[in-house]
Amino acid sequence: MVRRASTLANKIKKMVSMKMHKDKKRLMSYRTHLQKVRPSFRRVESWRYVRVKDSWRKSRGIDSKTRRKWKAGVKSPNIGYRTPKAVRNLHPSGFTEAYIITPKDLEGLNPKIHALRISSRLGAKKRIKLLELIEEKGFRILNMGAAQKELEALEEIADRGVILEEEEELEEEEEEVEEEEDEELAELRELASKTKKRDKKK
Repeated sequence: MVRRASTLANKIKKMVSMKMHKDKKRLMSYRTHLQKVRPSFRRVESWRYVRVKDSWRKSRGIDSKTRRKWKAGVKSPNIGYRTPKAVRNLHPSGFTEAYIITPKDLEGLNPKIHALRISSRLGAKKRIKLLELIEEKGFRILNMGAAQKELEALEEIADRGVILEEEEELEEEEEEVEEEEDEELAELRELASKTKKRDKKK
């Protein structure tokens, strides 16, 4: 009986999660539709005067058509233009964004719910370690494009470093050869000077 009850409970949980997933998809598509339809709430007369800025301000004029909510007036912000609460402030992918700087920030996050945005302040060394840890835990990275570019740039720099090291080694070898040649020349000169001195004595 206990096993049957547990299996039933699991089935119900799956059904609920499936329904939630479908609802979320529907609400996300509705949110995108709302964002397209929603007007840009411009301040009254902002198109007429340079001194009046575009950012919204409530109209307070006695004869204002916008204040009276007439059809001829400008559309003003209203609670009806708001997106559904279930999908509010979510990323377009449907995940909730989490800003990451250190590995400690991953604690308490769920890869099924959260998507990560890595800080741009991180250096290459720390970033690579963090990326490895994120991949292990199976999180989605939102700014992976930038991270990928950085990694490619790092690889290029590393390759350049290898090339530079090889060039430095070749230069060192050439310098050593030149030094050996100089020493041989100096020895030959010494021998030549000694032979000249002997000839003069004779």
